[in-house]
Amino acid sequence: MALNTRIWMTGALDWFAFIDGEEVFLGRREVPTPLEEGDAWTNEFGDMFKVIDSEIRLVGKTEPPKKYW
Repeated sequence: MALNTRIWMTGALDWFAFIDGEEVFLGRREVPTPLEEGDAWTNEFGDMFKVIDSEIRLVGKTEPPKKYW
């Protein structure tokens, strides 16, 4: 699948993308790789993303996932 969203990973293994002309933090380990149509995840800030029509879309916001240390 060819992804139409420009994405990149920093040296700290953080994933970012340009969504609607804005730089958006996608997450770290929670980002599925390789990305496929229909993949969905929530980053540590509660931003919910989904791959729809070969583009990463911000689909909503929720309570951030709880961390159990």
